[in-house]
Amino acid sequence: MAKANRTETYDVPAEKFYQAITDYKSYTKFVDGMKSVAIEKESPEGVVAKFTLSLIKEISYTINLKHTPNKEVSWTLVTGDMMKSNNGKWTIKDLGNGKTEVTYDLEIEFKGFMPGLGMIEKTLVNTNLPMTMKAFAKRAQEL
Repeated sequence: MAKANRTETYDVPAEKFYQAITDYKSYTKFVDGMKSVAIEKESPEGVVAKFTLSLIKEISYTINLKHTPNKEVSWTLVTGDMMKSNNGKWTIKDLGNGKTEVTYDLEIEFKGFMPGLGMIEKTLVNTNLPMTMKAFAKRAQEL
């Protein structure tokens, strides 16, 4: 299982960062490798969404996302073609004066043995996570 945790501070209001995270349909415009997003179920508490992502290989997965407005978005895996688990959360902390501390936590496990799995996990943690956080911060600044 690959685990990642990263905390960054951005010059963007907390509500704008939250808005960028929960605008799932726009992910294809700014999340590197995101091919499609389909909202399968929506409620005041969150959404169930299917994501198709192309990293080294194209993968699809459906997650149940729970929202705590302007504070947290957490998720658990519903189903995935290559994933055994995909659980995590964004934690958003308003620092005042338009600054926000954002923490991204992720635990992901792929099914079975795959050649290059260690490389995929390493890429997710060391390269994709920092790039993803920066992309969300940029998107939040544009809102």
